[in-house]
Amino acid sequence: MTTSLALADPIGVLTHPFAQHALLAGTAVAAAAGLVGYLLVLRAQVFTADALSHVAFTGALAALAIGLDARLGLFALTVLVALGMGALGHRARPDDVIIGGVFAWILGLGTFFLTVYTTTRSAGNGAAGVTVLFGSIFGLDAARADVTAVIAAAVCAAVLVIARPLLFASLDQAVAAARGVPVRLLGYAFLTLAAVTTAEATQVTGALLILGLLAAPGGAAARLTARPLRAMGLSAGIAVASVWIGLTASYAVPALPPSFAILTVATLGYLGAIIATRTRRRKVKFRLRHS
Repeated sequence: MTTSLALADPIGVLTHPFAQHALLAGTAVAAAAGLVGYLLVLRAQVFTADALSHVAFTGALAALAIGLDARLGLFALTVLVALGMGALGHRARPDDVIIGGVFAWILGLGTFFLTVYTTTRSAGNGAAGVTVLFGSIFGLDAARADVTAVIAAAVCAAVLVIARPLLFASLDQAVAAARGVPVRLLGYAFLTLAAVTTAEATQVTGALLILGLLAAPGGAAARLTARPLRAMGLSAGIAVASVWIGLTASYAVPALPPSFAILTVATLGYLGAIIATRTRRRKVKFRLRHS
């Protein structure tokens, strides 16, 4: 019955409370991921987001292994590791060597906590690890959806507040520092926002697929416009559209996991941006040749 309803009227299914909660949380998280994701692309720190996604999973497993709420470990460890990487990097901007080292260590630590969790507590809460890995956006209740939306909105507001100096520092770090811009402080602030966004996005896409929601919209926006502020808005718009279309597709085809649907749409958006950019370049070359 649910399947036939979804296929007949996928938009109408959004009137159900669980769908409203998913839409609220998903929209807010997508907006934050779009804003932060573009800055990750601009600052060449996409690998940082990949590392933080694994930190999120390890943090959740650590909390579960000692009997705490997974979200506590998820947020705490993700933010702490992000700040730690910033401290090791030049002006709070870790390079690939630092990130790779942290990545490997976190994966090893995650393996340890996974072993502890599965041997001591999996019988009582076996679905928790899978939820962190793949997300549970349709399982959010009203209270959790509201909290998620508030945190994501706060991240969006913080990004917009520091956007101009952060963009300046991202494009030319040396000149920004010479002009008195607090480059290191901005670096720490951005890493914190990236960590919180990564932790929040586990509920939407899961730890394994977070990178797609952060990188694909940001990468598409960077290809479509060279204006940073416009690109930030475009990236957020693409991320939100990916969530809306992905959720609708998941309603229409209940066997389709929402996280997979969302990431598929985001990836298609990035591929579309590549095609659009190449088409535009060919048109410019054609006009130049025939002018």
